[in-house]
Amino acid sequence: MLEEVLKTNKVIHEVPTEGVYRGKPVVVAPIHSKDGKAIAALGVVDILATIDLHAVFQEYTSVLEEVEDAKR
Repeated sequence: MLEEVLKTNKVIHEVPTEGVYRGKPVVVAPIHSKDGKAIAALGVVDILATIDLHAVFQEYTSVLEEVEDAKR
């Protein structure tokens, strides 16, 4: 993905199907020189998207109650 961003000079939003970040949402953006040429690429992996927040907060019923109350 990094190489593709360097070639196309465009941001990529993708969920890889292979590799270390398989199944995790990734955003890769080019870093530009003053003349607009892509000279590097920066990738961010959304590891929170893979966490089941409901399961994490099941033990914290007061937090869940607060969230439910806020919905009303």
